[in-house]
Parts: sequence; structure tokens; C-alpha cells
Amino acid sequence: MKSVDQLRQTLHRIDKRGFKAYRDISGSFDLGDMELAIDHVQADPFASPSRVRVIFQRDSLKLPEIESSIDRISLEDVLARRMSQGLRSRKRGGGSGKAGAITIDSGGQKVIERTACRITESSVELRISVGLPAQGRSILGKQADTLLTEELPNLSRAAVTLDTRAWSAAEEFIQTARDAQKLRRQLDHRGLVGFVANGAILPRSSGVSDRPLTGEVVPFEAPDSLALDLELADGSIVRGMGIPRGVTVIVGGGFHGKSTLLEAISHGVYNHVPGDGRERVVTSSDAVKIRAEDGRQVTGNDLSGFINHLPLRRSTEDFSTENASGSTSQAANILEAMEMGSNLLLMDEDTCATNFMIRDDVMRSLVPDSSEPITPFIDRVRELYDVHGISTVLVMGGSGDYFGVADTVIWMNEYLPQDVTDRARSLVPVRESAADAFPDAVERIPDPGSIDPTRRNRTRTRARGTEEIGFGEDLIDLRQVEQIVDSSQTRGIAEILVHARARKIIDGQRTMREILDEIDVLLDRDPIDIVSPFAGHPGDFARPRRFEIGAAINRLRGLRVRQNSN
Repeated sequence: MKSVDQLRQTLHRIDKRGFKAYRDISGSFDLGDMELAIDHVQADPFASPSRVRVIFQRDSLKLPEIESSIDRISLEDVLARRMSQGLRSRKRGGGSGKAGAITIDSGGQKVIERTACRITESSVELRISVGLPAQGRSILGKQADTLLTEELPNLSRAAVTLDTRAWSAAEEFIQTARDAQKLRRQLDHRGLVGFVANGAILPRSSGVSDRPLTGEVVPFEAPDSLALDLELADGSIVRGMGIPRGVTVIVGGGFHGKSTLLEAISHGVYNHVPGDGRERVVTSSDAVKIRAEDGRQVTGNDLSGFINHLPLRRSTEDFSTENASGSTSQAANILEAMEMGSNLLLMDEDTCATNFMIRDDVMRSLVPDSSEPITPFIDRVRELYDVHGISTVLVMGGSGDYFGVADTVIWMNEYLPQDVTDRARSLVPVRESAADAFPDAVERIPDPGSIDPTRRNRTRTRARGTEEIGFGEDLIDLRQVEQIVDSSQTRGIAEILVHARARKIIDGQRTMREILDEIDVLLDRDPIDIVSPFAGHPGDFARPRRFEIGAAINRLRGLRVRQNSN
């Protein structure tokens, strides 16, 4: 390790030289109470920023006790957010391109394992992106000296040094995550798939913000018939609405909060920051949001449980298309969720294919079932739970027929839930499931040769927000995968697929579920850093769930699979 004086001397020596001379500062430098590791130097002022780590010895810091992986992830999140707050308060210097910019991937309202900060038994690392100062393509060495040896170290010290107030906030952050985890772990043995605590603030501030709505907002309050008590991590009790296993239908007039409730439930698979309003809204971790997705790739799925006897005797038992319709895409999304291990489907009729969801009696009288290849979801939803153990939560505003298959009906009226199950059941007769049995989801085996991240003989991946991944020659469209909540998850998915293929987890023998099981084992054992292609600073990644990883595989345009015959 070099001394900080050597770093300063180098920066002054290369002052005013061409930008490529910045490569001379790569390496590790001793700053006394910390180490500064410059792992990657950007190619020019307009390229992706340089990657820098600031490393402290853990025993030199006073931090809250870590008792579990949830504690570690939460405290890492706290330190990254503190660093981000400090960076937002600084005044960025001038220069070309990204000159003087310092950022850390600190996340939003969700608490997700990410690579921005890593706490080990011996060290605490902050992983930071730095735009090295330049004017045009000439190095500003003196400004770089100030940035790297004074400003960045001071901001890092402030981030990891917790005064009384910051210590209390960090403990609250950790406790909030512990509470959510404790609530989620109680769902199964209480016969629930979700829980919404009294006092929760479900609405968001806008359609493009995940922050809670402020001002005139109605706190959530459970109806008496669905209210129950669950235990928090410290043994105290919280009351709220339990969402039972089975078929739950959420109804209500427009703008009364039914879709907002479903969205909160769908994001309840993640922990939330204190003060989010949804921090005590928890959902079974295997919940998957289902929707129609016109135009998506579908490969090798058995859709026969929903779509059969197509014209010209075309089979749907091994169905592939590059341009799925609303109904075929929604059927494929359900079957893929089942294949990946989901036991909870979430649907909002506003984003579903109408002809897939229901056929009313008038339509059946005009177009007989023998001429309709689609078995609507209403004729399968009861069987999915009774036979396959898969629960469903649906938002319905336009069809009361679903009352005939529902176990629970919740009416959202002026943003408050009411249990109207008995009244709803009295309005319609019990609806029978389809006569033929719904088959088990077919397990498919991906061909590793079709999951190819190379382009012109080089591994190339690129993520754009939460919407798409450039993967070799392919483009993976993730715009309708609604439970990807962070662009760092998208980057993580891309590198997980590269890593899984390189390690032969995707080997042409494992099924989709076995591949995702193996990835889960890998990421539970090691931090997500392990999938990074970078040495030292791993880049800005956050851990995705297995269902979003599988969703990306299923949307590869060049994907090839074979159905498992065992």
C-alpha cells in the first residue's frame, strides 16, 4: 500500500497532462484512519466514473451490534444513505463531463441488499463512483488532490461516525427491518399471505415517486372481521388486517384505493425504510404480480390449462411465440410464476386481458365454449388454490362474477377496507371450476447456448433503469415486470445471468426452478458482490428476487428450452 503523499505527488506530477495519465493513480493508499482504493480509472471525462473504495477497520468504528444478515443489510443501507446525504450537500466543482461528481448507490424507499457498502468482520467499505476532475481532456491534478485526499475522506468519516442522534436513527432503521421480517415469518402459520398494519400510509406522492403521500391522507384501518394481532421483533404487538390464503377479491369505486392496496401488497415482499408508511405492510416472499403483456416472448410453455384447441389444431402444450397476445402472455406469466415456485398471484383487472379473466353468460350463449379456446381465469382460480395451493389476490371493479369463487371480498370505500364477503356471496351463486383438471406447471430446461451474453466475442451487458437489459446481441424487455423496484436490481440480474452461465449453473440439465434454487443458495451464502465482473469495487448492484431473475430469462428473445420429461 502506498502513502497518501505518493498519491499527492502523482496528482501534481500529472497536472495538465492528458486524461489517460490518471491511470498512474490506480492502487491503494494509506490515509491513516482509512484506506483509499482506486480500483478503476475512467477512460475519459465523459466515460463511466472511476470506482473508488474507502475502507475502515471495523474495530475503529462504533456501530450498532449486528445479529443477523437482516441487521447487516440494514446497517450497510444506513451508512450508504448517510454518505449519499453528505454528497448531496457538497458543492460540485466545475470541469468537463463527469468532473467532480461523487455518487454512491444508496437506494430509495426499499431496503435491499446492495454493493454500495459492505460490512465484514474486519472492515467497513464504502463503494463510491468518482468523476475525476478535468478541463477538456486535461487533468486537473490539484483539484483531484483536494477531492481524493481531503473532501472524499472527510465525507466518508462523517458517514460512518454516528453521534447520539445518528446512532438512534440507525437502531430504528435496523429495528424496522427486524419487525418486517418478524411479521413476514408469521404469515404462513397464521394462514395468511399478507398483512397491512393499522396506521399504514399506502398512497404514494405521485405516479412517478415511491415516497409516501403527505398532507390529507387516510391511515389504513382494518375491519374488525379481518383484524388480528401479530408480534414485532421486540415482542410488542401490532394490529392490522390479515389477508387469508385462498382467493381474495378487492373491489370498490374508481379512485377509492383498491389498486393502491394491491400495489402496497405487491411491494410488501421488500422491507421499507422507517417513515415510509408501508414499513409494516408485508407479503409472502413468493408473491408475483401477474399482468397481460402484449408482444412478449413466450418459449416452450404448456398453456393447455388456459388455452386449448386452437384453430387448425395447433397445440398449446409446447407453445412459443415472439409476439404473445394479452391472453397468451398472461397465461404464460402465471405458469412461469408457478414453475419458479410462487404460491401467491396478484392481479389488477386494469392490467389484465379481459377475455382471459372472464366470459359472461351472454357471451357464452352466443359463442359456445366448444368454439372458445380460452378457459378464463375465473374457471381456474378456485382450483389453483384447492388443488395446487396457490392463492390469488385480485382487484376487480367491473365483474361481480368473481364473488362466486372468492373466499374473502374486501370493499375499499374512501380508502378504508370493509369486509363484505357475506354480502358478496349472497349476490351470486357459487361458481364451479372448469370440468377438466388444471395440469401441473411444466418444468423447462433452458439451453445455456441460448443465454449468451457475448457480442463480437466479448461479454457485453447493459441495463437501462428498471426497463431493459442489453444482453449480448439480445434485448430483454422488463417494462412490465412490476416487482423490479431499483435499477441496481436490473444491473444485478444481468450479471447474475452471466455468472450462472459461467459457473455452469445454467448447464442444460437443470430445470428453471433448480437454476433459481442454486442462485438463491449462492447469494444467501455470499454477498451479491460475487457476481461482479470488476475487481475490488464491485459496481452498483442490488439483489433481485428469483422471480425477477426468471422473468428476465423467460423474456430472452433467443431463449431455447426443452420440457423436462422426468
